[in-house]
Amino acid sequence: MKAEKGIWQRRFWEHAVRDEAGYAMHVNYIPYNPVKHGQVERVIEWPYSSFHRFVRKGVYAEKVWGGDIRGMDIG
Repeated sequence: MKAEKGIWQRRFWEHAVRDEAGYAMHVNYIPYNPVKHGQVERVIEWPYSSFHRFVRKGVYAEKVWGGDIRGMDIG
């Protein structure tokens, strides 16, 4: 529909994760996408996210990520 050729989307860019900080930045970006695109108001509201599993494992703090994180520096 968008006249894209091949398998890549427009605005696609490849990025190599070079260290632990870069990995954390990219992983932390993912849970915010439903908020960014207006699907939910808060990260915790998106039921399909692996965010919930990471909270159970203690990787993410529900108290921080469960709230409205708009305006926070998430990488």
